[in-house]
Amino acid sequence: MRKIYLVGFMGCGKSAIGRRLSYFLRLPYYDMDHEIVRQQGMSIPEIFEEYGEAHFRALETEFLLNFRDEACIIATGGGVAMNEDNRKIMRRSGLVFFLDATFEDIYVRIKNDKNRPIVQRSTKQELEQLYQARRKFYRATGHIRVLTEGRTLRQIVEYIGFQVNRLKTE
Repeated sequence: MRKIYLVGFMGCGKSAIGRRLSYFLRLPYYDMDHEIVRQQGMSIPEIFEEYGEAHFRALETEFLLNFRDEACIIATGGGVAMNEDNRKIMRRSGLVFFLDATFEDIYVRIKNDKNRPIVQRSTKQELEQLYQARRKFYRATGHIRVLTEGRTLRQIVEYIGFQVNRLKTE
């Protein structure tokens, strides 16, 4: 069994789904952003402030290359799929699910989140442009696209679990 990666725009549900999927599949769960924060000893806004976004993106690639060699579920950061190397690493080392949520659903969840530097410095229109620009990269990264609109967390988790188990037996 390989790693299971969850990709998608910030606020699409990667962390919430990853935690529940961990129980459903009985696999360890890791949140890439939380692991980077733990490794660096500083918050994401602090990393952006002190070292810049390019440094943070390099930390994401380093994480993908060097994080535990075990079957697990990883909720990736919203920008990780923008890097071609990251897309290749994830597709080669695991099964990638693109959690495809509508921008309106996402915006309701993220608009007041102080731990998202990009949200704090962007207008709604700028965030929607970023969402649209990133979608093609999420689609290119994901082996399986999961439409989340109108579905409960449980329905999404059960669908992903079904796909994982189906592919395990092939």
